[in-house]
Amino acid sequence: MNAPRLSAIRTARVNAVATATLSVATRRAGFSDLTADTARFVADCGAQDGLLTLFVRHTSASLTIQENVDPSVRDDLMMALDRLAPEGAGWSHDTEGPDDMPAHVKTMLTATSLQVPVAAGRLALGTWQAIYLIEHRADPHRREVVLQFIGACAG
Repeated sequence: MNAPRLSAIRTARVNAVATATLSVATRRAGFSDLTADTARFVADCGAQDGLLTLFVRHTSASLTIQENVDPSVRDDLMMALDRLAPEGAGWSHDTEGPDDMPAHVKTMLTATSLQVPVAAGRLALGTWQAIYLIEHRADPHRREVVLQFIGACAG
């Protein structure tokens, strides 16, 4: 069996913090791919090496890194979340509709922030990975995702 091998170590001085807000219009419950917008942010701010944080500013939507090829994976993930937090399960909080409390539970089970390394000016995602916002509410919403890069920038 081969022992794990560490790649060459790259070092960089932190010389920048870049922040922007991405506005995402969702159509219904499901996944919205943020990968291209996130990569554009990294390129536009001249990011070279560092860490990108994404943070969704809502309690009924979340973020994830998941399979980017077969859409049935995302369908199955939505089905799993619906089974874990179904509508009509006797929730006390229903002021904003029957899908609101299940949406809060789904957000708690997933994530409101992600961190993605940036190396040599690119997101260090795996071949089959993409960054998604998950809308947990049935109706369309406008969601805000804060993007913040901390690290070395060109120039």
